[in-house]
Amino acid sequence: MSSSGRPPSRYDAEERSASRREDDGPGQRGRYEYKRRESERGGGERRWHGGRDRDRDGYGDTGRDRDRDRSDAERHRERERRREGERDRDGRRDYDRDRPSSRGTRRRSASPASRPRSRSRSPAHRSPLNSGSAPPENKAKPNFKPSGLLAAATNTVKVSDGTSTVLKYNEPPEARKPTLGWRLYVFKGKDQLDLLHINRQSAYLIGRDRTVADILIEHPSCSKQHAVIQHRQVQVKDELGVPKATIKPFVIDLESTNHTHVNDETIPTTRFYELRAGDVIKFGLSDREYVLLHDEAV
Repeated sequence: MSSSGRPPSRYDAEERSASRREDDGPGQRGRYEYKRRESERGGGERRWHGGRDRDRDGYGDTGRDRDRDRSDAERHRERERRREGERDRDGRRDYDRDRPSSRGTRRRSASPASRPRSRSRSPAHRSPLNSGSAPPENKAKPNFKPSGLLAAATNTVKVSDGTSTVLKYNEPPEARKPTLGWRLYVFKGKDQLDLLHINRQSAYLIGRDRTVADILIEHPSCSKQHAVIQHRQVQVKDELGVPKATIKPFVIDLESTNHTHVNDETIPTTRFYELRAGDVIKFGLSDREYVLLHDEAV
């Protein structure tokens, strides 16, 4: 308040400013003049606050400009910090992508995308029949096993009337003609019916087929190709343990219907069974007995 009891007016403040400018010298007066022009340009009346000039203390328009500049600077620094944070995250993501994984050459991204899980389908859904397509063709693989046609052609016996018979048996490589005079004595009960010499060739086919049988058996229980008596060369050790080759007779059943019996025991089929002097052989259900002997045994 002035001495007249009225509040200080705008003109009093200008007078004090002018007197202060005159006292301060040319440099200080230039600053006051600049502040006055800035205050008039802003178009606002200077306000009295606590008896002091706000423009003079920096709380006028220039103060608001400084506050605005400060807030702009703070926003600028905030944006710079965000950009630096984004660059750091990008750098870590690139480092993780370029770093080789411990599982091999597969590279791992920072945030792998989740793979969609495929729904499990039943085998019926995956079958080509349900999908409308034709089933896969079952192609036969090449078979290089022996077909048996060549052996059948080799073992085929042709008859003069045009018919032919395929032999069920082939002699093995160890087949040999015997050195002993082996023979079969045929008995029916206590009566001797026949004497068969079986030392003139290496094998004898026994059966009901007259075309191929070496020893004919007419009993209906016997097969057409029932059995074979085969002389084979085998290795036998002597008294001193030295192996030597010898020829022995064997019998083999050709998968007959009623089997072959040696000393009233049924022998296995398709396997050689060794015969010894004095053995009694029976074929099928026939009552005839074939006793095996040789010259030295007699």
